[in-house]
Amino acid sequence: MKKSTIEEIRERFDHDVERFSNLDTGQQTVIDAKLCLELITDAAQTTIPTAKKILDIGCGAGNYTVKALQKLPNMDCTLIDLSLPMLNKATERIEKLTTGHITTIQGDILEVSLREHEYDVVLAGAVLHHLRTDDDWDIVFNKIYRSLKPNGSFWICDLITHDTPLIQQLFEKSYGEFLEKLGGKEYKKSVLDYIAKEDSPRSVTFQTDLLKKVGFRHIEILHKNSCFAAFGAIK
Repeated sequence: MKKSTIEEIRERFDHDVERFSNLDTGQQTVIDAKLCLELITDAAQTTIPTAKKILDIGCGAGNYTVKALQKLPNMDCTLIDLSLPMLNKATERIEKLTTGHITTIQGDILEVSLREHEYDVVLAGAVLHHLRTDDDWDIVFNKIYRSLKPNGSFWICDLITHDTPLIQQLFEKSYGEFLEKLGGKEYKKSVLDYIAKEDSPRSVTFQTDLLKKVGFRHIEILHKNSCFAAFGAIK
């Protein structure tokens, strides 16, 4: 199946800002979304409690930075997203929560330039699954590593796959059951069709191996349930 283009993904998110401003609606298809959000922001706070600068990749309407600012107040925030309406909504929410500077960048993380040794924390919530090739993943992880200050941390919450086909089938089945309970058979089909067209996730093993390859010292798995996981690394 031909995957969605960057422009198609941007257009979809442009028209869905309000839903994604609410964790109860915007991430209802993500198993344990609220728990993962708490865990990665707790991990950021625990590993660098004096954090002053945060980068939120694919920030959407700002849920992850909003939660991070509740635990690490008044940070300078850099927000990257394909969608300008999403960036505007995120800024509207975040400027109420920090006295720090807010920088917004509309663009694709593959193409955006990041200053080296700039951030204490980088968050990537439900965004990396849009990367397509292994080279794309390598470029982005290297870029994030270089953008972090020494001892900075990178935290991910995302859709994942599994490297063993039978295990992949097991969790695809369990996720389908979750979706059917959530909205019925037609809803399940629509979500799975959308994932097949728009997303190209990788396994936790692939991503943790890549984190080590680009130079991160410590890798931490915070949570995994079915086809979703929260994990990260410290520089």
